Order: sequence, then structure tokens, then C-alpha cells
Amino acid sequence: MTPEKKRKLRNIALLSLLGLIGGTMAFQDFNQQAINDRENTVQVNVGGRVHDYYNRDTENKDVFVENYGERPIMARIRLSEFLEYQRGDEAFTPLVAGSERDNLATWITWIPSANNINQRADTGNSSAFNRYAQLTFGWSREGETAPWYMPTFNHDNLDLRTAAAGHARDYIAGAGATDGTTDGATHPGDGTDAYWSENDTFDNSAGIWPGATLENEAAQNLRQQRAPMTIEQWSNLLPYQQIGDFWVVDHTTGWAYWASLLEPGQASSYLLDAAELTEAIEDTVFNGSYYYGIHVDSQLISPDNSEEFLPGGDSRLEAFLTGIKNNSMNESGTSNPRYEVDSPPSDFNFDTMLPGRVFTMAGEQYRYLEDMGNGNHMIIRHEAIRNTSFSDQPQVLADFYAELAPAVQAIVAPVADEFTPGAIFEADAGMDAQGWHVTNLASNPEVATDVTQVVPDGTRRAFALSLADVNRLSGPGLGFPNFEQRVGANNTWWWTRTPTPFPPTPGAWNVRSQRFSSPYATQLGVNHRDNNYSSGGVRPAIIIHQ
Repeated sequence: MTPEKKRKLRNIALLSLLGLIGGTMAFQDFNQQAINDRENTVQVNVGGRVHDYYNRDTENKDVFVENYGERPIMARIRLSEFLEYQRGDEAFTPLVAGSERDNLATWITWIPSANNINQRADTGNSSAFNRYAQLTFGWSREGETAPWYMPTFNHDNLDLRTAAAGHARDYIAGAGATDGTTDGATHPGDGTDAYWSENDTFDNSAGIWPGATLENEAAQNLRQQRAPMTIEQWSNLLPYQQIGDFWVVDHTTGWAYWASLLEPGQASSYLLDAAELTEAIEDTVFNGSYYYGIHVDSQLISPDNSEEFLPGGDSRLEAFLTGIKNNSMNESGTSNPRYEVDSPPSDFNFDTMLPGRVFTMAGEQYRYLEDMGNGNHMIIRHEAIRNTSFSDQPQVLADFYAELAPAVQAIVAPVADEFTPGAIFEADAGMDAQGWHVTNLASNPEVATDVTQVVPDGTRRAFALSLADVNRLSGPGLGFPNFEQRVGANNTWWWTRTPTPFPPTPGAWNVRSQRFSSPYATQLGVNHRDNNYSSGGVRPAIIIHQ
């Protein structure tokens, strides 16, 4: 594309900031004719800033959100587009009839296809832009973790201006101009890709840009854990994968949501990385000119106000927003860290966890299985320990417990010194058509009653689940709600503690993974006790008391 064509590419940015917190509180305590008065001003800086870095010559366009405040925020961004062209001396013609350059409300909301964020949907005229404008979502560079940015100098949460750099034009600073020439930058930088890097600084002592007159040092955006996706694609992730550092677009409205709480001092990964016009524009415009604009609308709110995001959204949006507030899709409270954040036991409130919740504690990742009552909670290592056989199981479990952090060992509840697992053949146990449940455990009372429970005079230790445990914990709303979540992380199969009778063959029950040949994939099954494969093995469980 020629520089003259590229020169016509224009950008506008608009920020809407909601959910501000402030005010005055008074406290009076009357007691035996004495009075204690206190009047304090509480000013908690809850604020964020949308960054929009754009360069019309290179067609680089970076859009992300920074939390400069003191409390977590929730963020969403919506894009809309406008294109008009002129041939010769003709009047400008909008690509979409009824849209007007000077009326942002008529610009066309970008709506992706349900299963392809890079293809606009045939909804609300969004697909009309497929031929002319290519948007690049997310950020990925080989050998690099995340880009760098210059934090905003503007910490006034009543100021609705964006951090617009290069050829980007903040809507307020540019007085709403859509003429393609008005300057509306509010932030340093020329809008080119990778303008900022580690150890860069900018001195705003002269007050060139809105905000504090001080020197800032470049900071790094959060690493993109997943490429931006639609809420349809998001719904196919496992629950523990659905909250994290990535963007999710509600393809019914076009709003893109940051899929976690944006903590103070953090900046999201890029929603948008480039906006490029295709060669098709030259086929449409003959000896004329064109105007293309992207309008960036955003809303940044306190988590307490998340209901502001609900109207008109997808049916899955409410659960998604609740998951963001709770740091997990398997939470009834808001106090626990996200699943990938390694945290000490003291950071967790296990009473608010729901079955299936994944979390990382003291260097180990676990799946929460059940609330056993009386402050006891059963959890299991998220991934099986590979290359370990059923015969190895006692030693593997002992080693696992011995290597737990002391703070974890201190909250482990005792179980039986020895289990009495019994033994049962596949034919005797019975199996439903899917291999999900055994159906005839009652035929062997010893196997059926081998259910793990707290034994006050027992031993603090790790254990393997019994076949009866697996059976009772498998089902909707339970620790193992489906086949995919019953296998260990990374599709690892795992042993139970329940053997088959010997002779004739020393076997043991396991939970199979998809690596086993169909039709046995993910079913319960039996293997030789000495089998030792890299695709799975022993999966330790413990009961913790809090």
C-alpha cells in the first residue's frame, strides 16, 4: 500500500470510566456519657486508562488497559468502524448506508463470527468491512514474552481522556474531530510497534502530557495467556482455564472483556495490535480518496458494579463476570487467588471453593474435590505423577507427602493407617455404557465401603482414591463433572487404590485418558499393576483441615 493510502488511515479513541469510589464517613460511639468522634475523608483511587498507540504510516495500532489505581478493576472495550470513499469529484459515499463520519453513534460496531475472531460476522453490517480492513488481535512475537509501555502520567480518575500516542486522537483532546488531521495525542510515543522497551524513561516535568510532572519508567504488559477469543470459543475451555490474562469477545454485542481482575499496577495484554487496509480499497477508489476510522469505546468499573456489563449480553456473560470477580469459575466467594498463582495455604478460604476448582498451593497444583464437613476438604494433585506403577504407589505417595511444604503438612487431616480396598473384577463391578460409573459395587461390600474419610487417630498422609471414591465423586456439580475433567491435567491417566483379585493376573483399576485406544478412552478400566507409562501414573490426594 502506498504511503499516501496509508496516510488516510485514521483513529479515534473514547474512554468511559465508571464505578468511582470516594466520600466521607463519620463514626460516633456513645458509652457512659463519653463520646468519641472521628471524621475521615476516604479517597481510594480506583482508576484505569485505555492506551491507544497508533501510527498511520506503519498501520500499527496497540489497544490495551492500564490500572493505575489502588483497587482491582474490570475492563471491557468495544470497537466500531467507519469507511467512506470518493471517486474523482464525486461526493463521499459511506461504505454502509446511513453511517456518518461526524456521528459516532452511526459507526458500525465490530462483531466477530462466533468461532473466528478474525472474521467479522454477517451481523449489523460489520461484515462489510471484511474486504477493506484487516484487524490483528492479541500480541505474539517469537522469543518475546510481552511488550513494554509507558505508564500514564494522568491518575485523575475523573479525567476521561485516554493515553493516546502517535497519530491516535483522544476524543476529548481532539474535540471530537473526525477530519483526519486534528492532533489529539495525550501520551508520549510515535505509535510505532515496540516503541518502548525495558529501562526506557520519559520525563514529564515540563507538563507536556496530561497528569503528574515527573519521570516514569517503562513497564511491561501482562503476558497474553491465550489469544483473544469469542465467548463461544471461551465456553469450550475447561472451567479452570476460563479466567486468566486474555480477552474474550461477546460476539452478540462486540464488547471485549478482560478475562480477569486487572490488579493495581498491571496493564492488560493487547486487544488490538494492528489495523491494516487491504489492497481492495484501491479497487474501489479511482483517482480519489477515502477515510477510515476506528472508534475505541471502553468501560472500566469496580468489580462491585459488574452488573453494569450485563444488559444485552450473551447468556453466558453473567457466569463469566462472576468468575472474573471470584478469580475462578468454581468459586462461591471472592477471596481465593487465581488458579495459576502459587500461594501459601494461609491465602486460601477453602469453604468458598466449589468442586472442580483448580488452585496452586505451595508449589503444587490441585483440584478441589469436596467439602467433607467440619472444616475438612478433599483435594487431589491436578496432574498424575508420570512413569509410576500401581506397585510403586505406596512409596510414591510417601515421597509426595514428605516433599510437601511444612505449611501444607500442618493442615493435612489424618486418614486410616491402612485402607482395606478389597478387590473386584471388571465383570463383577459392572459398567455403564459410557464407562463413567461402575454399577455393581454393592456386589462386593469391601470394595463398596472403601470410602476415604477423616480418622482422628489415624495418620497424616497422602493417599490414592478408591474405586468407590471415584464413583461417588463423578457427576455434574461434583469434583469430576465429566470425562475430560476426571483425567489428570495434560491428559494423564491415573491409578486408584483398588486392585483386581490375584490370581489370575495382578491388575488394578485406573482412570484412563484419551491416550488409550477407543472405545476405552477416558473410561474406568483395569491394567497390570506393574505397568509404567510416561502418559500417567499415581495421583496423590490429601484431606486438609481449615
